[in-house]
Amino acid sequence: MSYENEKNEKPYVASKDASSASIRHIDTVGTNVNAKLANPLEGIPYEKLIANAERFANDHNLGHLTEEFKKGAVIAQDPTAFESLPLLTEEDKVLLRRELTHRWSQPAELYYMVILCSMAAAVQGMDESVINGANLFFAPQFHIDPNSGDANAGRNQWLLGLVNSAPYLCCGILGCWLTAPLNRWFGRRGTIFLTAFISFVTCIWQGVTNSWQHLFVARFVLGLGIGPKSATVPVYAAECAPPIIRGALVMMWQMWTAFGIMLGNVMDLSFYHVADTHNIKGLNWRLMLGSAGVPALIIMTQILFCPESPRWLISKGRYDKAYDSLRRLRQSPIQAARDLYYIHVLLEVEKEFESNRPAIVQLFSVPRNRRAALASFIVMFMQQFCGVNVIAYYSSNIFSSSGFNNVQALLASFGFGLINWIFAFPAVYTIDTFGRRNLLLTTFPLMSIFLLMTGFAFWIETEKARLAVVALGIYLFGMAYSPGEGPVPFTYSAEAYPLSVRDIGMSFSTAVLWFFNFVVAFTFPRLLGAFQPQGAFGWYAGWNVIGFVLILLFVPETKSLSLEELDQVFSVPTRTHAAYQLKALPRNIKKYFFRMKVDPLPPLYEHEVVNGEKRYASGGSGQA
Repeated sequence: MSYENEKNEKPYVASKDASSASIRHIDTVGTNVNAKLANPLEGIPYEKLIANAERFANDHNLGHLTEEFKKGAVIAQDPTAFESLPLLTEEDKVLLRRELTHRWSQPAELYYMVILCSMAAAVQGMDESVINGANLFFAPQFHIDPNSGDANAGRNQWLLGLVNSAPYLCCGILGCWLTAPLNRWFGRRGTIFLTAFISFVTCIWQGVTNSWQHLFVARFVLGLGIGPKSATVPVYAAECAPPIIRGALVMMWQMWTAFGIMLGNVMDLSFYHVADTHNIKGLNWRLMLGSAGVPALIIMTQILFCPESPRWLISKGRYDKAYDSLRRLRQSPIQAARDLYYIHVLLEVEKEFESNRPAIVQLFSVPRNRRAALASFIVMFMQQFCGVNVIAYYSSNIFSSSGFNNVQALLASFGFGLINWIFAFPAVYTIDTFGRRNLLLTTFPLMSIFLLMTGFAFWIETEKARLAVVALGIYLFGMAYSPGEGPVPFTYSAEAYPLSVRDIGMSFSTAVLWFFNFVVAFTFPRLLGAFQPQGAFGWYAGWNVIGFVLILLFVPETKSLSLEELDQVFSVPTRTHAAYQLKALPRNIKKYFFRMKVDPLPPLYEHEVVNGEKRYASGGSGQA
């Protein structure tokens, strides 16, 4: 594999031998672009491969599993040729056939881990949305009502935005950057436990505050739970999941974040009519904010029963524990041995390109890492500037300004949360078939149209018609967002980085997301006051158009490849990838919009030829 210098990105053919992964990229005039994804085990003689596997097992306290690692190594060398391998029994072959034909047939412990990760996501969603209903009550109580109509209205809009965005400010400047040291010290599970504890305590704390300043501090500390948790959980899921369903399992983070947003709306409605007691003012909004602590408590009691990430254990040299973990996450010993050995081989290749420089320096100085950071930056940034969280945080205010009363506004907000959750389900299938990139390119234009529709609806003079079109526009936006920019960013970022910089890379990606979440949440009340709804929604509609262009040019596809194989995908020069996509775009417009016959472009990524069959990766195929 070649980590070429971007300043001299000429066509190249990387050398290849039996001990190193390779990527071949041929491009003379932009007409033949082909990145070949190679298996580092390919070409090793059978006897040497068996000897290497036996030595690996003995060197890592796994000598009692020598036979399993021999089988695993020969399967990993060519996963499609297992039918002809004499070393395998018929029982082994039945297991491997079933792996291909029943991809959702996985151990219960894998799904238990996914459930816990999903619950962590639900906590996240509740933390984000319970503030939606609480805004209607604590703002007047703490004298920061943005609709006061007096000389302080502008000041109050800024202060309400500051209180709402406090956790995301903390995430952007501090919380997310704690991910790497927390993961290094406590592992993936330990970090999730600690952040769930912080979320539980701060949710209760929010409910006992007595001023907007006090509430701001409590919510700021909440960011110490949100930031590292949001960076760790998707990586934990990605490192444990089999490649064939990794996207679907990792995207559970966003699906159940959407469920948590909906559940937060339910809590807002449930506690809306709770009356104050003789010594507690604002009991309803206090219960709303405190309710998000309940699922966090459940996570604390369960997460340590899940297996630790095998890749994290390998990074600590604990190969025997990594095998035990994989054995709990795979159906059979040979599948666990195969995956452990293949991960080890690919990580050894990766180490050839590591340096003694700090991880944060490697993240931006190594072209492969820098391209992953750029792509992750784009999808994370656009998750905020697509406009979804102005609806998630302020939909009650938006619906109120369009003519709903408070209860109707909360019910309408619940409708958005429900749609956001339900329409994430299609992505469980499409994210690993249609692909991450294609989901984004399909949905961004739709989101732009629906935001314009919502903003322009505020010019409708008839109240009932205005209410109907505003609600319809927001709901249609949710339908477009949920299968695309909803699940893709965290899935993409969790898989884009190599293990050597994965923690710091995910810290960077989530810091970008939460910082711009802060910007959106902080500025939207004032933006709404200054631009009016028409201008505010038009602003974010324009960003969706920009997002489409950025994804087209700079975000490669990552589906159906192992985390280590993605090294080859991100080794293709940025300029080459962008040029290829610009060339493919008019062809795709002619083909899919005008139904014209066009000559396909050569695929951008291509697997090695295996048994005479050419297997393609998912990033090319001439698609935009």
